[in-house]
Amino acid sequence: MTTQHRSTSRESWRYATLLALAALLCGLLLGGLSAWFLGSVAIAGLTAAALTFNFHIPAALVRLFATGRTAARYGERLLGHKAALSDQVERRVRLFSAMAAAPSVRQAGWQLGDQARLADYLDDVEDLDFARLRAGMPALTLACGIAGCLATTAFVAPLALAPIALFLAAILMAARWTAKAGAVTWARARTARRAAARALGTAMASSVPLKAEGLWKQQCGAALAGFSAADRDVLGLRRAQAAFDAAASLFGPISALCVIAVAWLSGARGEALLIPVFLAFAWLPLGEAMGSASRILVAELRRRAAQAELDRWTDGPPKAQPRANLRLTGPVAALAHAALQRRAPDGRPIGAPDGLTLKAGRPTILTGESGVGKTSLLKQVAGWIGNDMMRTDADLLGADDRRALSTFCPHDAAILQDTVRTNLFAPAATDGELWQALEAVELEARIKAAGGLDAWITQDSLSLGEAQRLNLARAWLSDRPIVLLDEPAEHLDHAQGQRILARLAERLRDRVVVLSSHRATTLPDAVTIGLGS
Repeated sequence: MTTQHRSTSRESWRYATLLALAALLCGLLLGGLSAWFLGSVAIAGLTAAALTFNFHIPAALVRLFATGRTAARYGERLLGHKAALSDQVERRVRLFSAMAAAPSVRQAGWQLGDQARLADYLDDVEDLDFARLRAGMPALTLACGIAGCLATTAFVAPLALAPIALFLAAILMAARWTAKAGAVTWARARTARRAAARALGTAMASSVPLKAEGLWKQQCGAALAGFSAADRDVLGLRRAQAAFDAAASLFGPISALCVIAVAWLSGARGEALLIPVFLAFAWLPLGEAMGSASRILVAELRRRAAQAELDRWTDGPPKAQPRANLRLTGPVAALAHAALQRRAPDGRPIGAPDGLTLKAGRPTILTGESGVGKTSLLKQVAGWIGNDMMRTDADLLGADDRRALSTFCPHDAAILQDTVRTNLFAPAATDGELWQALEAVELEARIKAAGGLDAWITQDSLSLGEAQRLNLARAWLSDRPIVLLDEPAEHLDHAQGQRILARLAERLRDRVVVLSSHRATTLPDAVTIGLGS
């Protein structure tokens, strides 16, 4: 967005804020003047002053303040929404520009493919776009109104400040508690809703086998229970809002009573009571405004949650920090565990504990029938399953360390809707290195025919074999010391698979390489480990 547009947005916000303050001031003056007018008429009606009392001026002022409040509110909403929409355009341009430029945008692209993540993303953008309109400006207006009434009370009925300040402090403490509890509740509801959406999507995608196994109702029921849990959390938050609003709305009437009571106890009677009555009734509109204070709190906590989530979209998820004693500065010569208990993704143990030694320069081939846990063992080595510690020559590596040091290539390669260059996951590589990798996996001609490195590809534009070879090109370009390949030649014919794996093994000869295979695979100096259930 241009500088001129930003200036226009700031100017709109300034005018909107001034109109909001004007609406509040007119409301305060309308309430106070109405009470003063009625009191003056009542006092004048008891004396000869009734014959000379001019009610036209206060009556005109009442109409003026009523009209001014209505006009200011409409003007504030008009300019406020204009400013919010201008900010929305600017913020979304910056957001999508950051997503397009950040390396983590590829992870964000995967998230956008998930409808639950996409729905959350759209809600977050809306919460952020209108936070200033829903929280910032109302909070500023309310704070100015309270400050003005407190200052006036200090002159008119200073003793009333004590109970008013005490009640205001109690409201602020309740607001702080509501905000903290609301943030936790909102985060829990978001997590439950997202998990439920994922579970329901999985169940819908597998409806036929689930119905065949008699698990359809169970899976759908579990997913819908997650939605119900999220709704209960949101309902609890709304009940907390209602309780807070009920208490906060008493602030205006209690303050008004305090001002009148102090003035009465100080001996004010008749005309001397008109100014305290004016002030007391000016406090009442603040009670009305305080009745919606919880919406300001919730809008603010939603803004913070949305900002934190969108930061992860543009800046990427927090990277796992290596342990303080991790001293690896070069290749991993070996990775070993004296008695590794293999585990399924759900944590269930597979087989008996056994020793595992993986050495650089000697590829390890995991063989066995489908279902014996070859993929699970690769994920365990990569640190995706379990919390096992594995030893190198220099140190012990935990799961977080191995995740940071490993490249894992699943057998079903995911192709992003993006360019070939982006899909190779090697932003620092030169064009020559990218073409070398494509040539090594026998995909060079196909990519040249598609338009080169900047050609746009999708999951459907490549065959299974082509997607698999692109996946192996990613492994070729990886600079991590541990490379794990799950069924790397599954969608390739035997001869082609052998050629590509031989080139890849030569390329990665100084790395720890582990691959799984359900068919005969031979590599120079390879170690074969047969797995059983």
